[in-house]
Amino acid sequence: MADEHYDAIVIGTSQGGRFLPVELAKASQKVALVERDQLGGVCVNRGCTPTKTMVASARLAYQARRGAEYGVRLGPVSVDLAAVRERKRAMVAGARQNYASRLAQDGLDLIEGEAHFTGPNTVEIALTGGGARQISAPVIVIDAGTRPRPLAITGAGDVPVLDSTSIMELDELPEHLIILGGGYIGLEFGQMFRRFGSQVTIIQRAARLMMIEDEDVSDEVAAILRDDGITVLTSSTPVRAEPAGGGHLRLTVRTADGERQIEGSHLLSAIGRIPNTDALTPEAAGIHLDGRGFIEVDEYLETTALGVYAMGDVKGGPAFTHLSYDDYRILHASLIRHEKASTRDRVVPYTVFIDPQLGRAGMTEREARAQGRAVRVAKLPMSAVIRALETGETRGFMKAVVDAGSGQILGCAVLGSEGGEIMTMIQVAMLGNLPYTAMADAIFTHPLLAEGLNTLFAMFDA
Repeated sequence: MADEHYDAIVIGTSQGGRFLPVELAKASQKVALVERDQLGGVCVNRGCTPTKTMVASARLAYQARRGAEYGVRLGPVSVDLAAVRERKRAMVAGARQNYASRLAQDGLDLIEGEAHFTGPNTVEIALTGGGARQISAPVIVIDAGTRPRPLAITGAGDVPVLDSTSIMELDELPEHLIILGGGYIGLEFGQMFRRFGSQVTIIQRAARLMMIEDEDVSDEVAAILRDDGITVLTSSTPVRAEPAGGGHLRLTVRTADGERQIEGSHLLSAIGRIPNTDALTPEAAGIHLDGRGFIEVDEYLETTALGVYAMGDVKGGPAFTHLSYDDYRILHASLIRHEKASTRDRVVPYTVFIDPQLGRAGMTEREARAQGRAVRVAKLPMSAVIRALETGETRGFMKAVVDAGSGQILGCAVLGSEGGEIMTMIQVAMLGNLPYTAMADAIFTHPLLAEGLNTLFAMFDA
């Protein structure tokens, strides 16, 4: 028997999990919120908030070094990584405190500890301060998130291996940072530390960086990183790590041309993330996992156990904070308003915070053609955008994919200054089912970066 009964239990406090329990409590439900670590989940503590804070410091260092291009004379630029870290910590502390203040809600109990299922509607919590509690509820929402995937190559235990959390706690710049993984985490940290002053090498197993993107987009990203002085090795598999003396390490990499050895001061593993489902004992509740350990859900976010839902990264799919928040909206509709909301056909945009940013929404050209669609594609280099020329931010391009018959916008990629903001304008047009002609004929303020959308979409009629 459970020690205490609730109307709802929420396990974890990511972007969605921090809003849902508060709203359930406001709806006069008795709610238990279980957190084993820090309030706010990955986004607040180890993801969006800290990384984008550090990206801002790196961009300022980059811009300062470019001062002479703009006629501004500056002295030598150096980076105090300990000060960058303290600024990041302060930003995280503020965000965490803001989150904690939300929880002062009647009917909401915060329980600190590790939860695992003991039955379909029953959870046991190993309390952080010692002891355990058994609680139950007819509705349970799992928002347990993910963690970095451990590096499993020969010798990984013989050298220090950083992950996306520990690298942000460094107080001295790496001399040479070797990064394993060519996804958005590896690229953001790679460019960041290059701008801080480190030598950086990125090693990618696949043939291209960011394999989910169209080839022209990933090729342009690689060209930008190489232009920044980053070594990018693709089709390269790390096979062995070993100490190299002097506090350095040596990494053996298998390439198309044979094995090569790379010596560096620090090694960052950015090879993906795994779900925090192993400690949950989901089988005790009848919850099915997929082959990678993520929780299987239907379009209403319900698991294979009646009354048990999952939201955020723990259910697999794109791992974005804004997607977790959309999961919250779906569950808010279902559990509070008693309406049906679904994940079906939702367009999930995202931005990779390299510089220039990569903003993406909708289908890639490759995806559209794979579906057998007749499409038209337009590309506009940022060097053709007046505002980009004026600000000296001409790297990258805008790309749009439209249906050849209807003229509907199917997707876009904007690799350019404020690419995420420009992408969002196209996403709004997609949400409104506007044809490309609406973007071609609209009056946009001169000289904004968005003005380039006139030229981009007018290319379909050229």
